[in-house]
Amino acid sequence: MDFWDGAGMDAAEVMRLNSLQLAYVGDTVWELTVRSRLIQEKLSVRHMHAQCVLYVNAHAQSVFLKSIEDDLSEAEKEIVRRGRNAHARHPAPRHQEPEDYAASTAFEALIGFLYLTRQNERLQEIITTVFKGDWHG
Repeated sequence: MDFWDGAGMDAAEVMRLNSLQLAYVGDTVWELTVRSRLIQEKLSVRHMHAQCVLYVNAHAQSVFLKSIEDDLSEAEKEIVRRGRNAHARHPAPRHQEPEDYAASTAFEALIGFLYLTRQNERLQEIITTVFKGDWHG
């Protein structure tokens, strides 16, 4: 199975997953995407980690979600809504704003949904849009 083939689940199975499950997968896909892009820059591991942290945190993901929200389909907006309203059994980390944490969960749920439903072109469009943005942490 190719990485981008998702988990071999059909769309109906993916829709039955809760938002935190989608975000769980999306978090990993997003971090792997960021790390894969950073490795191409041939930085030291310390510098790659520092750069990765700028992209893989609640505030950054909240900003990324805002940058793409207007271009989402109705189905994608529904996944985002579900993700934003998901309630983890733990509070947001002390150093994160609750609104950013909710938005980052929504962003990760969207990434997880697109990955698991094998919407690779759409996932790549979103990744490209985020990386083209004027984001510097």
